Amino acid sequence: MPKSRPPAYRRHKASGQARVIVGGKHVYLGPYGSPDSKEAYSRVVASLSQNGGRQPASIAVGDAPTVSALILAYWKFAENYYRRNGAPTKELTGMREALRPLRDLFGSTLASDFGPKSLKVVRQAMIDADLSRGVVNRRINRIKRLIKWAVAEELVPPSNYHALQAVAGLRYGRCDARETEPVKPVPDAWVDATLPYVSAQVSAMIQLQRLTGMRPCEVVLMRGRDLDMTGDLWLYEPAEHKNLWRGHSRQVPLGPQAQAILKPYLKLDLQAYLFSPAEAEAARNEARKANRKSPMTPSQAKRKPKKRPLRPKQDRYDVASYRRAITYGIKKANKAGKEVPHWNPYRLRHSYATDVRKRFGIEAAQVSLGHARADVTQVYAERNLELARKVAQECG
Repeated sequence: MPKSRPPAYRRHKASGQARVIVGGKHVYLGPYGSPDSKEAYSRVVASLSQNGGRQPASIAVGDAPTVSALILAYWKFAENYYRRNGAPTKELTGMREALRPLRDLFGSTLASDFGPKSLKVVRQAMIDADLSRGVVNRRINRIKRLIKWAVAEELVPPSNYHALQAVAGLRYGRCDARETEPVKPVPDAWVDATLPYVSAQVSAMIQLQRLTGMRPCEVVLMRGRDLDMTGDLWLYEPAEHKNLWRGHSRQVPLGPQAQAILKPYLKLDLQAYLFSPAEAEAARNEARKANRKSPMTPSQAKRKPKKRPLRPKQDRYDVASYRRAITYGIKKANKAGKEVPHWNPYRLRHSYATDVRKRFGIEAAQVSLGHARADVTQVYAERNLELARKVAQECG
């Protein structure tokens, strides 16, 4: 069989770099026409020939990669690393948002030339885009994480990462970045005014958060298999939670009130999620049908649900759909003359923390909320669980 032609040695006009395109990806080689770039090109061609025309990992970027090439190489790693149960995590989205201004401002710069002053330019661009101080600090830390990974892969010298560490995070009151309002508890009156205007499933999740202080991402994931119902107090162990990646366990005690809310949603299928948007939609349709005043026409009666709807209802809520359902309920309440200010489900957790701290102290609030502590011993964890049980017995 005839051998395939090697990729062409080309010039990248924007940066003046030499490059080849391998498997649809750009491999940068150094300044166009330089002996080093031609030597790197020869290595790429030889590597391709040795690997049967496939792109080996060793030539993902050239010997002197640009920032854009570095981002591209890192993204291949990040897409596999930031996954949980086969799905990308929110960290991948956060990384994408952090790396976008870096690529736009310094994409054609050699990665080895990217230093503290360059990082400060990227940070100022984020401030000028009206990002809050906390968001800016998190995104800058993600850029540092990119460079740290590149050092571990021997794509840039260690001095690059050490130099960037000198760029400290923005401090409160000492920078031009916007400050955000602290998250405050949501008044019970606002919640009570919203409950009649959301579905039964969303109402149950709201009430569970009020009683247990669960995170929104924990309450939407509840399944029968995650519940231990053998004792007077039930225990819920979320399949996923914020500190799972640290190897920490999370147990939420459920008291009598929480159990009463959950019982109507328990299912024979232990794998099924307790709170389903599809079931909420079916209940709404049944209510509309029951409240219908005019009889159905024959054509309406014959209508069947679409086999492939453009936006099919999912088998469970996620944090975004749960938040949107609450927002929709608030709008309906306001149309009915209730005058409910906007609030989000995470504020329910703050309400619970405030109440528990007031009644039982700071330690009870920490253990009931499942906050991570790096120096917690196994004995202390058992003591915490007992205290959380006591709180659930009296509060939930």
